[in-house]
Amino acid sequence: MTMPGSKVTPLRPALGPPCEPVGCAQCGVYRLCLPLGLHQADMTLLESIVKRKEIYKRGQLLFRPGERFDFIYAIRGGSVKTYVGTPDGRVQITGFHIAGELLGLSALESGRYSCEARALETTSVCKVEAERLDELAQSIPSIQYQMLKIMSGHIRQDEELMLLLGRRNAEERLAEYLIGLSRRFAARNYSATQFRLSMSRGDIGNYLGIAEETVCRILSKFQNAGLIAMNRRQVQLIDPRQLEAIGRMNAA
Repeated sequence: MTMPGSKVTPLRPALGPPCEPVGCAQCGVYRLCLPLGLHQADMTLLESIVKRKEIYKRGQLLFRPGERFDFIYAIRGGSVKTYVGTPDGRVQITGFHIAGELLGLSALESGRYSCEARALETTSVCKVEAERLDELAQSIPSIQYQMLKIMSGHIRQDEELMLLLGRRNAEERLAEYLIGLSRRFAARNYSATQFRLSMSRGDIGNYLGIAEETVCRILSKFQNAGLIAMNRRQVQLIDPRQLEAIGRMNAA
């Protein structure tokens, strides 16, 4: 159910026609992406190696493990999940990525993608030529610094995930997951309290290390307690402070 009269803000901005590219400075997620902090001359050089606004439909593959590292993908709108195969044939989801986030940086060391990336919904991306970006980074210190900041952020997220999986029960994990999404949406000027979960309950459970049935049960519990309201994949955080308190219960 949803709150009377409430309007759920979409996860992504409306996508224009594929033939309608814009420059980095006009992009809605510019301040979260690679060009942040670049001087205009440096940004012009960066824009010369960007293939703008390619559209991927839901379920479409961006890249798979072992493929040559040709591009870094910058998400303009929509969302993508990344995952790897385990030795016993299972799939382990490694992340959900939304507008303003970059994909493929883990391939810098080996020159090959180490995971599979697939669109969770209609998704718009910019593709940055990896080899030419490396050349630019060697001559433009601000690009090197921004790449280091982005990779540092990825490391921090990995550390937070390890803490989430290692020291919290299922209810705490899911509460912190919702609060984490809220913060990420807020940083992108989306609503922090009303958004769409583009990933399935099974995918959420896989990522958090809990069963799909447990995800459904806890979401129902949160809804019955008045912490959230849900309508299929639309979610409204009614009491984010209490959710945050639940998520941090055993964080110390």
